[in-house]
Amino acid sequence: MNSTTLRPRLTTLRRGAAAIACAVALVALPACGGGDDGDDSGGGGESKGSVTLSGQNFTEMQILAELYAQVLDNEGYDVTQKLVDTRDIYMAQLSDNNVQVVPEYLSGIGDFLNDQANGAGSTPVTSNNVEETLDKVSVLAEAAGVTLLEPAEATDQNAYAVTKEFADKNSLTTLSDLGTSGLAVKLAAAPDCKDRQDCAKGLKEVYGIDITQVLPLGFGSREGKDAATSGEVQLVQVATTDGALDDDGLVLLEDDKGLQPAQNLIPAVNTEWLADNDDAATALNALSAKLTTDKLAEMNVAVDVDREKPAEVAKQFLEDEGLLD
Repeated sequence: MNSTTLRPRLTTLRRGAAAIACAVALVALPACGGGDDGDDSGGGGESKGSVTLSGQNFTEMQILAELYAQVLDNEGYDVTQKLVDTRDIYMAQLSDNNVQVVPEYLSGIGDFLNDQANGAGSTPVTSNNVEETLDKVSVLAEAAGVTLLEPAEATDQNAYAVTKEFADKNSLTTLSDLGTSGLAVKLAAAPDCKDRQDCAKGLKEVYGIDITQVLPLGFGSREGKDAATSGEVQLVQVATTDGALDDDGLVLLEDDKGLQPAQNLIPAVNTEWLADNDDAATALNALSAKLTTDKLAEMNVAVDVDREKPAEVAKQFLEDEGLLD
């Protein structure tokens, strides 16, 4: 696949509206891990120090930032969130120890670091294999002064959906099914999809899907989904953590040949800071052990559809999973 995937590449395509407020500068947000009772010291003990946590300002990352902030707060750290527009902003800060912790996507950070180390368009080190990808990306991360902790089961990959009616009518459950069907389809996707290996190019080459046109309607956008349900397109690019697909009458076609790289959620931590903060690693790894794709999708729906606040959704998850004292 091309070395940078559409979603974790952190362009403004997917969450443009959400990212406008912090298009240039870092936006500081107070952590909400202390709850409503004013106890923000992880049980009342002495603070273990300050932590700056960053990431991109879209719904899923807002939720993840809250999850990370609240478990660290519970551990006794004083956490400040600074959500930004693009990965290059916070990665520079993470390497310099001006940011200590970032929720990341495994292949997303891997592709970024690979391009930095070896040049744009260099041979990818990422694949659909989590263990192999983690081994290779960890080497690049260490060279940049960053340590990757334990990956979660939760993964947020590019995915492709059709209407349930279209899937049933044509007996489709996988992308291979669509390729062997010989059906000509139009695809609604991000504007740069046409020539990307993880999008139209790969769907044609790997799966043999007959894509006659790519409509640049955005990644997982309402416009793209509406185009699919209206019949304007037959295939739409979405995310594996999009929990609203059922409500839209859409179903994912399985990426049965592993076109998409491993995008498991993983804590990225400044190596220098981590040397003196093992407790933070323990807390973040415990969180990763509880995060599944389904649970992350449910939290996305709670914020995007039910209009709940990320801090409240995160706190409920952490309480349900026994991760808060």
